[in-house]
Amino acid sequence: MQENQRLINFLNQEVSNFAVLYVKLHRYHWFIQGRHFFTLHKKFEELYEEAAGYMDELAERVLAIGGKPLATMTKYLDETTLKEAEADDKESEMLSVLHADLAQIAAELKEGEDLAAEYEDEPSADLMIQIEGALEKHAWMLRATMADK
Repeated sequence: MQENQRLINFLNQEVSNFAVLYVKLHRYHWFIQGRHFFTLHKKFEELYEEAAGYMDELAERVLAIGGKPLATMTKYLDETTLKEAEADDKESEMLSVLHADLAQIAAELKEGEDLAAEYEDEPSADLMIQIEGALEKHAWMLRATMADK
């Protein structure tokens, strides 16, 4: 077993989370209905493209530190801490679930930064900090969107 295996495993968990989030966001993009259709249809597309980028960056980091990134849906579903999208979600449910997912991943990345510090792996910590900040901003915007006026 590699010395930094715990970090590799953690990063693979986050690769898995972004794979599940990517599929979930596609579902939301395809099935959104209602008065916010145009705005949310476009936003979900932006978010799944961003999720794909994060999945790739994390997987490449796994390779850079000597690990093997997970690369099958079966493995992703085994390792993710997220739930797949539910059938026939309404707009408010989509936003609420997405907010919770983004906040959860951001919190996990904060923990991962500490793990990277244990291994003195600043590039992994920097990557997680960058992603964490972006997810926190999206979570804030979702909270603002869901706020009652």
